[in-house]
Amino acid sequence: RSHTELAADRDIQAVAISGHYAGQGELAIDMLRAGKDVFVEKPMAVAVEQAERIVQAERESGKRLMVGYMKRYDSGNRQVKALVDQFRASGELGALRYVRNHGFCGDWIAGNDTVAERSDEPVPPTDPVLPAWMPEQFYRGYIGYLQQYTHNINLVRWLLDAGDDVTVKYVDLDPSDGLSGVVVMDVGGVRTVLESGSVAYHGWDEQTQIYFERGWVRTAAPPLLLRNVPATVEVYRSDKGKGSSQTELFPDEGWTWSYKQEMRHFIDAVVHGTPFESSAPDTLADVRTFEQIYRQFVDEQNR
Repeated sequence: RSHTELAADRDIQAVAISGHYAGQGELAIDMLRAGKDVFVEKPMAVAVEQAERIVQAERESGKRLMVGYMKRYDSGNRQVKALVDQFRASGELGALRYVRNHGFCGDWIAGNDTVAERSDEPVPPTDPVLPAWMPEQFYRGYIGYLQQYTHNINLVRWLLDAGDDVTVKYVDLDPSDGLSGVVVMDVGGVRTVLESGSVAYHGWDEQTQIYFERGWVRTAAPPLLLRNVPATVEVYRSDKGKGSSQTELFPDEGWTWSYKQEMRHFIDAVVHGTPFESSAPDTLADVRTFEQIYRQFVDEQNR
């Protein structure tokens, strides 16, 4: 009858939560305190204060929380990360200079005709959560931006092994929707540009390109619910005018679906007690970054 009743069931070891963007973090806290391992959809939290309470509940309960950043589990993206790590270590393409992440959302459903199960049960009541400094009129734009582009920021941090080394340098978002525009960041010492917006498109217009001095690695995401289609992988090499090559690679892991791969990872980690790759403490950096972005945006609008 309620999530608290489910939490009291000692036979349940782990739960998955997908709810209102502000509320699911509160449900996650309840489940951690009840002794459950938790999988929660992004965004884990909508404010640093909420994220810190989630991490505290995890620490005090001895249980763990994994965040649904499915892009980390996409076999194409995993191959891109391996390539970036290889080129940074070997110096084969020179220094890493620049990262561009472009995300103009289109049709993410991709014709999927699965019927969603519905219920008349009421949604668990939760108090609205906002960053304490944020005027309420900016909340809708903030949530719209956060719920989509938390994926992109997390992906870039992961590809660059940046941890929480992220500084927001410049923000130019459209006041009409609070999400279309450009953000410039320093991510692990690398200048990174995030382009955001939406477009009426039958596909999914999202790419991440990592530029070295003598080439690049590029990945493009498929529509999100397109089953067993991984992100594409492209490598370009140039030898100072002596020759060049451009190669499209098929991921070593084959035809996989990122959503299924992330859930396999969650279950395996719960069963064997191994670390989550997209953990609650790591996700704190994403929440801090979003508050940085939107604080600059709000300050600019209030001038």
